[in-house]
Amino acid sequence: MLLRQLEYLVALARERHFARAAAACFVSQPSLSAAVRRLEHELGVPIVRRGRRYEGLTPEGEVVLAWAHRILAERDALHQELSALRGGLTGTLRLGIVPTALPAASLLTTPFCERHPGARVSLESLSSADITQGLAEFELDAAMTYLDDDALRHVRRFPLYEERYVLLTPVDGPLATASTARWARAADLPLCLLNPRMRNRRIIDECFAADGATAVPTIESDSVAGLYAQLPNGRWSSVISHAWLHMFGVPEGMRVVPLEGPAHGPRVGLVVARDDPPSVLAEALLKVAREAGVRDALDALLTSYLGAGRS
Repeated sequence: MLLRQLEYLVALARERHFARAAAACFVSQPSLSAAVRRLEHELGVPIVRRGRRYEGLTPEGEVVLAWAHRILAERDALHQELSALRGGLTGTLRLGIVPTALPAASLLTTPFCERHPGARVSLESLSSADITQGLAEFELDAAMTYLDDDALRHVRRFPLYEERYVLLTPVDGPLATASTARWARAADLPLCLLNPRMRNRRIIDECFAADGATAVPTIESDSVAGLYAQLPNGRWSSVISHAWLHMFGVPEGMRVVPLEGPAHGPRVGLVVARDDPPSVLAEALLKVAREAGVRDALDALLTSYLGAGRS
C-alpha cells in the first residue's frame, strides 16, 4: 500500500468524481482509477461503488477512508515534528473559520507567521458543520468557531473572545446620541442584517426575541463584507459583532452604540482535534493564541470607537 493511493482515495471521496479527483491530484484519470483498484486488490475488499459514474464508497470503503485520513494526518505530523526539530516549523497550517470570525483572524495569523516564517497558513471560510467534518477527517489543523456548538466532539477548546453586539447607525438617526440602546428599540430601525442561514444572524434573532422584539431587515446579506457595503449611504442601521470593527471599522457618517438587554453573546474560540500525537502546527497556533490577547485587543478597539463617537 502506498500513501499516494490513500491520497487518491481521499480526493475521490472529497470530489465525488473521478476526473475532478484526478485533476486535484495532478494525475490522469486512468492513473487514479488504477491506483484505487490496486488498493482494493491489496486490501481484498471493494472500496468504490461503481456504475456509469462514481456512486460513493462501500461500507468497507468508508472504513478505509477513515484510516486513510488518519494515516495521512500522521504522515503530516511526522514531517511537522521533524521540521521543528531542525530548527524551524514548516508546512501549511489549515485553519477553518466561521465567516463572522474572519475579521479577527489576523490577530492570530499575523503573530503566527512572524514567529514561524517558514510556515504558511491556509484560511478557509466554513460553516460550523463543515468545520466539524474537517476536523474529524483531518482536513483541518484548527478552527475558529463558536465554542457552544454541540456538534464539536473530541476537540480541545481555547476561548478567544465573547461576541459583543453593537448597533451601527447613521449619525442623524434617532439612537445615534444614545449611550446604550435596547434591542427592542433597534428592531424598529431600517435594518441591514446577515441572512438567517448564518449562525450569527440566528444568535442575533435570539437576542431580539429575548428583549421581546422581532427584527425584520430590509436588506439581508450572506457575508459581512456584503453587509458593510450597504451601510455608507446613511440609510441603514445594522447589528454587528465588535470583532468586525477590527477589519471594517466604522463607516463614515455612522456611530457605534452598545446594545443592552437580557441576552449575551456567545464565545468564539480556537478548537483543535485531540490527536495523539497532536499536530505540531496546531500546537504552535495554540501557543500564539495564549499570548495574543485577542479579547483585550478587541475590547480596546471597541472602547476607542465608542470614545471617538462621543467626542
